[in-house]
Amino acid sequence: MTTLRHVKPRTGLDEVVGGAFKRRVSSWKNQIKPGDPKYPPERDRYHLYISYACPWAQRCYATILFKGLEDVISISIVHPTWQYTRPGQDEHIGWVFGDPSDPPLTNLNGYGSYSAEFSIPDFVNGAKCVRDLYELAGDTDGKYSVPILWDKKNRTIVNNESADIVQFFNSAFDEFAKYPDVDLYPEELRAQIEELNSWIYPCINDGVYRCGFSQTQDAYEKAFDELFNALDRAEELLSKQRFLTGPRFTMADLRLFMTLIRFDPVYVVYFKTNKQRIDEYPNLFNYMKEIYQQMPAVKPTVNLQHIKIHYLSSHPKLNYYGIIPKGRDVDLDAPHDRHRFPYEDYKKKR
Repeated sequence: MTTLRHVKPRTGLDEVVGGAFKRRVSSWKNQIKPGDPKYPPERDRYHLYISYACPWAQRCYATILFKGLEDVISISIVHPTWQYTRPGQDEHIGWVFGDPSDPPLTNLNGYGSYSAEFSIPDFVNGAKCVRDLYELAGDTDGKYSVPILWDKKNRTIVNNESADIVQFFNSAFDEFAKYPDVDLYPEELRAQIEELNSWIYPCINDGVYRCGFSQTQDAYEKAFDELFNALDRAEELLSKQRFLTGPRFTMADLRLFMTLIRFDPVYVVYFKTNKQRIDEYPNLFNYMKEIYQQMPAVKPTVNLQHIKIHYLSSHPKLNYYGIIPKGRDVDLDAPHDRHRFPYEDYKKKR
């Protein structure tokens, strides 16, 4: 597979304007809808490419498990450590595929030793890296990110926006789902979910990246203050109710969880979000433990090994020697106190 001449490869590290990290919108936005002539929901037609390390991609995988779509949507999981995707041709670094039996990789500076344990190769297209998939699909944007929802029939990318993909999995494939009654985006709570998303996404989910990838002190401190103001806001909200919208677990909670689970082991050190750890917020910490323990679709998607290896080994400018901080042991299975609030089963469509 050859590089398209008019495409300049880039990564999230290139999305800095005036010293501030500004994430660009996803480039593939096709929709899967029942009855759609181009991309209808079908069994074994679509393949999901993810990284355990990526919070957006993990959210898509968890939604597959919430709905019971494991036999409908196949999956590949990349190696946690970024590598050069076209050695000798350009300097682009990104996601590569690996098999658990492969020898360990180093970081780009030749340090560290990172296995492909828990990875799943691309058995659909035989791609060696995620960039191959974008080039196979004729991409003209140049950001080779995950998640990717792939159409095996037409051999192309359908969508690479996680917010869209979780919506497809939540409702479009219900006729094939083991758990069609699970609804993480109930109609009567959608306005509330979107209002929550209006500050959780920019200030918390993306806020940690805005801290970590900032290139000026002012940009970093602005992102830092917005992040911790939003965490304080979430802490206060969760002091009054079980989940973000009330007694029922929704997509809003799944979105917030993905950042919380990475916060203490990675973001506090690596992205300099060191004002307060999540285990120092009583409500956020217990909320995170409940979701980890009691949502059976969540725990299997949490791979702290991949999470720590990816962040700490893949950005050579930020961690030259690729050393993985040990951190302190936190028992995510320890008892939580969220039972003090009412609970409503998310498995009921209304």
